[in-house]
Amino acid sequence: MNSFFQQVYDLVAQIPSGKVVSYGQVAQMLGHSRAARQVGWAMRCCPENLPWQRVVMADGSIAGGDFADMRRFLLQNENVTFLPDGRVDMAACRWSGDSGADIE
Repeated sequence: MNSFFQQVYDLVAQIPSGKVVSYGQVAQMLGHSRAARQVGWAMRCCPENLPWQRVVMADGSIAGGDFADMRRFLLQNENVTFLPDGRVDMAACRWSGDSGADIE
C-alpha cells in the first residue's frame, strides 16, 4: 500500500465522532500542504472500518457522489451541525488533531 495513503488512514482513524476535517487539512497535518487531491484519492479506496464520512470539503460541502446522502446521515447521527445551506458547520465541528483546540 502507498505509504502516504496509510498516513492518511492513520490520521483519519483518529478523528473523533462529531468532528470533521477537510481534505486539505489532512494534507497539511501530514506535512504535505498541497496534497489535498491525493488525500481525496486515498479516501476513495479507504478501508471499510475508517470513519470516511468525517472528511469533507474545506467549505463544509459533502463530497461523495452517490454516497453524499449516506455521509450526511452518518454525520447527523454523530451530532455534527450543519449550516442552513446544507454544509457542515466547520467552525463548530472542525477537528484540529491531538491538541484538542480547533484550528481556524
